[in-house]
Amino acid sequence: MKRLFIIFTITVCLPLLACAQKKVIAQARTYVKSGKELAKAEKMMSELLADSANRGNDKIWLTLFDAVRRQYEQGNEKLYLKQSYDTATLFNTAARMFTVLEAFDSIEATPDQKGRVKLKYRDRHAAYLNTYRPNLYNGGTFFLRRQDYAKAYQLYDAYIDCARQPLFTDYRYAATDTMMPQAAYWALYAAYKQHDAGRMMQHRSMAERDSLHIDFVTQYVAEASLWTGDTATYAAMLERGFLHTPTHPFFFPRLMDYYTSIGRADSAMVTVDRMLQADSLNQLSLFAKSTLLLNKGDNDGCIDICRRLLALNDSMPDAYCNMGLAYFNKAVATDASGKPSRKLRRQVRELYSQSLPYMEKFRQLAPEQKSKWVPVLYTIYLNLNMGQQFGEIDRIRSAMEKEKTQ
Repeated sequence: MKRLFIIFTITVCLPLLACAQKKVIAQARTYVKSGKELAKAEKMMSELLADSANRGNDKIWLTLFDAVRRQYEQGNEKLYLKQSYDTATLFNTAARMFTVLEAFDSIEATPDQKGRVKLKYRDRHAAYLNTYRPNLYNGGTFFLRRQDYAKAYQLYDAYIDCARQPLFTDYRYAATDTMMPQAAYWALYAAYKQHDAGRMMQHRSMAERDSLHIDFVTQYVAEASLWTGDTATYAAMLERGFLHTPTHPFFFPRLMDYYTSIGRADSAMVTVDRMLQADSLNQLSLFAKSTLLLNKGDNDGCIDICRRLLALNDSMPDAYCNMGLAYFNKAVATDASGKPSRKLRRQVRELYSQSLPYMEKFRQLAPEQKSKWVPVLYTIYLNLNMGQQFGEIDRIRSAMEKEKTQ
């Protein structure tokens, strides 16, 4: 008896539910036809589709789309007539048109119980949306200019995503749309501005086809690799970027720092020489090479490079420092090279004398870098018997030692 009651209840309720659903759809369609309460009509249909049992109902989907489409058309007309309307709302509405019909297409493409697929609406819906697809790109640009990077990413991503949607299979966007690489670059950039490495990587491959922005793509991927601790990719991107555009300001200094940090001095030297081939007057490269030569013990080579560098820029503190240290190192090496003699002592004094003006100039230009010039000048003044200068530098050195112990 109880089972019969349940069956009776279901039998009675189903027609009532169906009747109520028809009334909701009819009301929503009335709103759409009148062009009023369109947002309400959209909400009513979305609520019906929240019930999985309704998702195969074409009328609900088509009414939902018409509600969104009419909102877009009304907004577009107001902007055309230069009436008050929010441009951001227009682009968001355009994106919803794609969301609705792409979802509906996936429902329509579901095989029936006999495995058949009937695509009644695909061609007309794809043709309609294809006309408005550029507005997804334009919307991304609009939000990018407003620095709304989350929305910009959403719109560019929707533009790119059309290429993988079955709804647009016949349009072959990935092969035919020349704007795809640019859209991918701007999507990657919007994700970069949000510090979202995951979303950046989703569009990396396509973005790397944008020859206009390839250097920036490489830079952003390198930076994102550091966020995630992927030093191998970071180094690979620096090397790729440098090989493509040696003079780009991002890659060279960071690649040099990377090679230095892992002790690859030979790779650093190859890099700096390649940079100087591209730009022989690049001061950063000349300084980097002078430092590599100094660290390698090639003091004469360092001195030669520093002369070239100071001829280009006579106010670079570190160039004076490297020049002074090269002469200083030669003095120390000469002093330790043989038995003490008057000739040897004269050579050592001459080298200290050559180091002196460069180290004093470095002190003048970089007074805060005491740890570099104090010990060198202390030794030079001592060996050149410069009593007054030695006394001053000794006091500075003593004060530094006290600071360390406090």
